[in-house]
Formats: sequence, structure tokens, C-alpha cells
Amino acid sequence: MEAVRRFFIERDYLEVETPNRIPAPVPETHIDSFASGDWFLHPSPEVCMKRLLAAGYERLFQICKCYREGERGARHLPEFTLLEWYRAGADYTDLMRDCEALLSCVAGWTGAGGRLAFQGVPLDLEPPWERITVDEAFRRYAAMPVKEALDADRFEEILVDRVEPRLGFGKPAFLYDYPLPLASLAKKKKADPRVAERFELYLCGMELANGFSELTDPEEQRCRFEEAMEQRRRIGKPASPMPEPFLADLAGMPEAAGIALGLDRLVMVLTDSATIDRVVAFTPEML
Repeated sequence: MEAVRRFFIERDYLEVETPNRIPAPVPETHIDSFASGDWFLHPSPEVCMKRLLAAGYERLFQICKCYREGERGARHLPEFTLLEWYRAGADYTDLMRDCEALLSCVAGWTGAGGRLAFQGVPLDLEPPWERITVDEAFRRYAAMPVKEALDADRFEEILVDRVEPRLGFGKPAFLYDYPLPLASLAKKKKADPRVAERFELYLCGMELANGFSELTDPEEQRCRFEEAMEQRRRIGKPASPMPEPFLADLAGMPEAAGIALGLDRLVMVLTDSATIDRVVAFTPEML
């Protein structure tokens, strides 16, 4: 934690603290928030951090607890530690370089070094890391192309079963340019409007981070939120309120990029721990 803070403070980022309990999280089809009275425990601090960007704070980072209902497994906890950072005037390619520098620095400062092994697999953190588009990854590893997977409503299934387990071996890998229906809060790519400027970072088949060039159009973002809410209703999940203050501030947000990185999983890699249970003091089952 100290090494992460040192990395950002040396680069002129402001550490911030935002509320864990909020009236309306970002609507996501497959992420469920814990209710806390009439409000919710945040699944990530993005709503408040982007409002700080809009208020003029150009480089922000935060380390905080986040909460997602129903997430428990060898790599998942319902309460976990997230690192999130934002840069005004940057895009998702800048965040990829941030990740390369961050992990190299943290591994060096904590004594792990630039070459390590995770569960018997050698991992070289020396940049540059692999960059592979979602389209190329599906053509290389999956049973069907991206469009066919989307049309069959099997994209997530194939991504998890066929693609993710092949990414980030030898060197970390960035899976980038997600199909526009999976853009979330990322903006469209000008050179190819069929995809969004979004990436995920993988180490030895494990997702570590999710980053965007941020969408700053409040009307387009509202449409995406409404679509996510409708998808939740179709699969029998409750719809949360619309985050109106966030949408109101979005129009004032500068061009920026932001990313969330799972610190528990990073510690798993640096300590060669097979499960997330080994890197936290208390699992839910111990409480």
C-alpha cells in the first residue's frame, strides 16, 4: 500500500477519500450493490471521483474498500480493496503505460523484482507488455467471432471460458477495444466506432484492472444507463436509481481516462498466493 501511494504521490496525484455509502451506484447489468438502508455501498468510487475531475482536480487516486453482492470465489470477495486513478487530458493508452510503470515500481520497491513467478508460471514485468484487441483474441482463442458471440448472447461466457485463461502468460497482457455494447462508461473509438476505448489487464489468466477513455457526453451516458437498467429488469434484477448528480456534472468533466485495479489480486501475484483468502486478514467466513 505504501509503494502504491509513493508511486502516485511522486507523480503529482492527489489522494482523495469519497463516501462508501451513496444514493445511486452506476447501473451495471451484472454487478449487484449491497443495500445500506435506502442507499447503497459503492461497488467502486467512480461516481464521486469523476465529479471531482469535473470540479477541476486533474490527477486523482484513491485506495478504498468496495462492495459487490454475490461475489465470492478463489479470486473474489464481496468486500475488497480497489485502487482507482484518473488523469485529465489522457486516454486509455496512457493508462496502459501507467500500469506498466506502476507494477514495475511496486514490484521493485517491495522486493519482488521485475521477474517473478505466479503459481509456477514465470512472469516478466519489463515493459512493453502484450496488447491484443478483443477481436483478435476471439479469433485466436474462441470458437466464434465477437459479433457472433454477441448475437448469441454468449460473449461473457466465451470470454471467461476460452479467452481470459490464455491471457497474460510470460508477460502481462492488455485486452483492448471492447465491442460498443460493452462500452460501459468508455467513449467510442473515433477510428472505429464499433468499439469503445476500454481495456482490461490480465496476469496469468487473472483480470487485474479495467480502464477507459472516459465518456463525457451525459446524454449518451444516460442512454447506456437506461439500457443497463432495462437489461437488469429483463433478467429479474432490481434497478437502482439513476445517479442524477453524476450525470449533471459529467458535462463539465474534461477529456480524461480512469482505471480501477484490484489490489488484493495484485498482492496475490506479488506474494505468489493461489487464492485471495491468503492475502486478507479476515474472509467473510471467519467473521
